[in-house]
Amino acid sequence: MSETIATAVPGAQATEHHYETGIRKWIITITVIVAAMLELIDTTIVNVAINHISGNLGASIEDVSWVVTSYAIANVIVIPLSGFLGNLFGRRNYFIGSILLFTAASLLCGMATNIWTLVLFRFIQGIGGGALLPTSQAILYETFKPEERGAATGIFSMGLVLGPTIGPLLGGWLVDYFSWEWCFFVNIPVGLLAAWAALTYVKEPRVTHTVEKIDWAGIGLLSVGIGSLQFILERGESKDWFETPYITWFTIIAVVSLVAFVWHELHTEHPAVDLSVLGRSKNLAIAAVLTFIVGYGLYGSLFVFPVFVQRLLGFTALLTGLVLFPSAMLTGVISMPLGIALQKGASPKALMAVGMIAFFWFCWELGMQTMQSGATNFFWILMLRGLALGFIFIPVTMLAVTGLHGRDIGQATGLNNMVRQLGGSFGIAITNTYVAQRVAAHRSELLTHITPYNPAAVSRIGGLEQAFGSAGAAPVDAHQMAMKAMEYTVTTQSYHLAYMDAFKLIAIVFAVCLPLLLFIRVDKKGKADVSSAH
Repeated sequence: MSETIATAVPGAQATEHHYETGIRKWIITITVIVAAMLELIDTTIVNVAINHISGNLGASIEDVSWVVTSYAIANVIVIPLSGFLGNLFGRRNYFIGSILLFTAASLLCGMATNIWTLVLFRFIQGIGGGALLPTSQAILYETFKPEERGAATGIFSMGLVLGPTIGPLLGGWLVDYFSWEWCFFVNIPVGLLAAWAALTYVKEPRVTHTVEKIDWAGIGLLSVGIGSLQFILERGESKDWFETPYITWFTIIAVVSLVAFVWHELHTEHPAVDLSVLGRSKNLAIAAVLTFIVGYGLYGSLFVFPVFVQRLLGFTALLTGLVLFPSAMLTGVISMPLGIALQKGASPKALMAVGMIAFFWFCWELGMQTMQSGATNFFWILMLRGLALGFIFIPVTMLAVTGLHGRDIGQATGLNNMVRQLGGSFGIAITNTYVAQRVAAHRSELLTHITPYNPAAVSRIGGLEQAFGSAGAAPVDAHQMAMKAMEYTVTTQSYHLAYMDAFKLIAIVFAVCLPLLLFIRVDKKGKADVSSAH
């Protein structure tokens, strides 16, 4: 069943848009959320399997990291092009084709017998997956009536948070009880079911926009620029940034390509990515900045937390996922009520302020943890994270499309999703580099206390020598073992302090960005018209 509502699209005659109702609406909703979550889960599910892939395929950890990098590069290239590609192939065809490409690539990834074949198929998987986020969002907006759009945003935001959180949990369980190949094989039945549901229930928009000319130059510049930028962010820290010549060259290529891309898209008649939409919506520009910050905080904290609890506190991958899962569920539970509240007139500024303050508090509390912290210590802190993400994601997602009409919605969702992905990449890269620098700084500081002139250090070393000597070690061996034990303690403490600094840095970034909310202009009459979103 569907309900017909007349809508007006600027530059076109009034048209009738059919909003879905009843069971059909909810089948489409579940289909697009599952498709979006497939893409998001695969951004993190492989992370816990890197060691297993390395051993099974006989590859170094550095080579295996390309399995993550290639997927991220493909994702971030395709996401901003989704509106253009949806117009080129037809949104429904593009959506179904992307699901099938993602599913087929998942099968090939699981069947790969060497690391570089896996990297290639993973890149192809990223091309299919990159389309699923913005296209799912556009389909969801077209499925719900304007007065229900807050609920739709809440449902979609739930998937955005659950996906990256479920990834490590599902990946850890599959690796522990099956094998790393199942991190890819698990996508196949879900992908095929989603493709069938999309083929059966999703309709092509009544108002379509034909592509008169393919902007090959824009596509090429975007691919080179964004691909190079993502490569730098993924590989820079491990290669000591600009101390490595090819990182410098890729940086130059990224800057030149992206500047040329922006100039070209603003001056060509048929752009692949319509950047002028940023000028037509100041709220979209502010939403893009806030989305970048949210991506930075979400992925940055999600990168540090598992490393901290697994390396220093002894958590397993499965336990780490279980500890994170309740907070993601909380975000899912509150997403729809928050979306409905926004639709009924709640202030997005107030909700985002609550969310950003809560996220600041969450990161600051994590930055105060000790080496004696256990799973129970993190429960309420992580629930604060779940609350914060709900209060941030829903308003900023709606803000990105408020006041926009027709095909501008497709461009806005593509740009906003790309910015979030880039924010996450910057968050991981900056956090990784910051941790490395702080480890070195804390190590140097701690070593200044281990001298023959520090009674506490002398007493500690003497006690260790006595303990090792009592266990049967010779005096010389006991001294060497005592010094190794002190070295281990210094290294552990250095990493602990560095991880705490990283959490506090993310907290400070959110505090500094809080004044951006003052620039948001909310016009209750300026609701988005999504009747022709792609």
